[in-house]
Amino acid sequence: MLRKIGFYALVVFYVIAGVNHFINPGFYLDLIPPYLPWHEAINILSGLAEILLGLALLIPSLRQKAVWAIVLMLIAFIPAHVYFIQIGSCVEGGLCTTALMAWLRLVLIHPLLLLWAWSYRNYGKTT
Repeated sequence: MLRKIGFYALVVFYVIAGVNHFINPGFYLDLIPPYLPWHEAINILSGLAEILLGLALLIPSLRQKAVWAIVLMLIAFIPAHVYFIQIGSCVEGGLCTTALMAWLRLVLIHPLLLLWAWSYRNYGKTT
């Protein structure tokens, strides 16, 4: 039962996170490192990816590919976490945390998100 709850929480987490890219784009735009081009496009594509991959988890034939894509997407988000640390863990008018919390996001929370997705790569398969 807990495994099932964790699975649906994963789906909801990514769908809501993706929708938030459209509701609150400024939150994400300020976290995109300046050396990357097309911040608005990156934000839109990230939001769409999170929504679509979250929903793809619900389709058994796509689940394993969706998990792999989520893992790759999370790896692609690492520069944003590093950039946040580099700018002092605070975006004016946006997210501000302690340096410790910014580091914990990178070295603890982010890997836990990776493991959470990875743990469902074979969910629902009967072998």
